[in-house]
Amino acid sequence: MSLLTGITGGMGSGKTLVASIFFEFGAHILDADAICRKLVEPGQPALKEISEYFGENIIDEFGNLDRKKLAQIIFFDPKKKKTLEKILHPRVFEVENLEYKNICQQHPKALVIIDAALLIESGNYKKMDKIIVVNTDKKTQIERVLARSGLDYNEVVARIDSQMPISEKIKYADFVLDNSLDKNSLRKKVKNLHIELSILAAENNWKNLLY
Repeated sequence: MSLLTGITGGMGSGKTLVASIFFEFGAHILDADAICRKLVEPGQPALKEISEYFGENIIDEFGNLDRKKLAQIIFFDPKKKKTLEKILHPRVFEVENLEYKNICQQHPKALVIIDAALLIESGNYKKMDKIIVVNTDKKTQIERVLARSGLDYNEVVARIDSQMPISEKIKYADFVLDNSLDKNSLRKKVKNLHIELSILAAENNWKNLLY
């Protein structure tokens, strides 16, 4: 059996960058956000359920989910945020589980990584063999999100502060990756961790063969 590893972190921490570097080294990546995007494409049952709960105005003129509008709604309404998670999370877990089983069948010694912002909050961390939390200082977080999001400073700070504190996420971590320096520094850390996790994946496979 391959090794299932979860990667998480706060906004702007660089968790998706870390996942992409793992991919370069040969790991298999399951991107929870990418799965979510497919689940809410036009014609999908999840999109229908979301529009029924949040209203038709959550769908744009092309039939796509207006993710920015939805984000504004759930940011100010925890009850609606929870409802959205109830709609999406079981479906995401189902897809992840199917894809993970397919990878295991084809690559028994594979290192499989789930990149998920809400890995801890959703409870999905319980299924992981190992958990990586990507950490950086708050100033760097803010700068990164400002550069890519189109949000203003106060909005970025508010969204970061609304998330589970990184100090709390670290309590669940088997490994903590500091991403406050340059990409080359991060790449070296990921390379070393990839070697360690790949060895664990191979050992995990041997244990299953023996027992």
